Amino acid sequence: MLLLVDLDGVVYRGRDPVPGVAAVLADRAARGDDVVYVTNNSMYYRADYVPRLEALGAPVTIDRIVSSARATALHLVHHEPTLRRILVVGEPGLRRELADVGLEVIDAGERADLLARSTTGTPAGGTGVDEFEIAGRPDAVVVGLDQDLTYGKLAIATVAIRAGARFIATNRDPVLPTEHSFRPGAGSIVAAVEAATRVLPISIGKPAPAILEEAARMVGACAGDGIVIGDGLDTDIAAARAIGARSVLMLTGVTSRARVDALPRSERPDEVASNAADLAAALERLAAWPPPPAGR
Repeated sequence: MLLLVDLDGVVYRGRDPVPGVAAVLADRAARGDDVVYVTNNSMYYRADYVPRLEALGAPVTIDRIVSSARATALHLVHHEPTLRRILVVGEPGLRRELADVGLEVIDAGERADLLARSTTGTPAGGTGVDEFEIAGRPDAVVVGLDQDLTYGKLAIATVAIRAGARFIATNRDPVLPTEHSFRPGAGSIVAAVEAATRVLPISIGKPAPAILEEAARMVGACAGDGIVIGDGLDTDIAAARAIGARSVLMLTGVTSRARVDALPRSERPDEVASNAADLAAALERLAAWPPPPAGR
């Protein structure tokens, strides 16, 4: 089976592992399943996940990790090849993923500083300053989670998008779960830019299918034949429905049992697991009932 596995809220929550899940995934890999990690987190370079997952005992190689940062880079290369100069609001991992595929990366923080210096002391209403030029004349603006977000970064992104740059969101998750609480996610930043520009971005991460399709491509499989394992109804499970895949909802992250029970049957996951033992049993059941062949 192809297992498309979320990370935050499934394998770990913040710095804490979810007990037993890594061992379940290692067992499935040993039995021949393809395990690919698919995370909406855009902060890190994909290699950064390898030592952490290895330390947990999870089966992992760098080519089995697809973050929303990686999927965004691949989307630009495969589907929008004319977009080459990219203004980035996000963490170093996102910038590195974009540079890895040959894109020219423009740092929003650096351009925001230039904008501030160029307009300091200038009266409002017609400065003569070419703000799009200061923004680097990007073809696109990519917005992800940025823990050093400033007003200046929001301003330079707004300037570029209003001037015609394509608006791309790595994902629209409103919150980021940690081991202690929930903090603002990339979607909160995307929403601010959307409000300022009145432009709806294309979003790459779950629930959009693009990230799962890129993940399946890593192992030469069809995303619709996979099993999505995640903790978010509005992200993981919605993405599974979008591509026609089966799903397991883990109650170890952002979703409660009460919310699942309140859903109409058409929106429920195929399986619900409260812990690693439940996950192992759910995967056994799904393995016994494979999806029908394509076209049937």
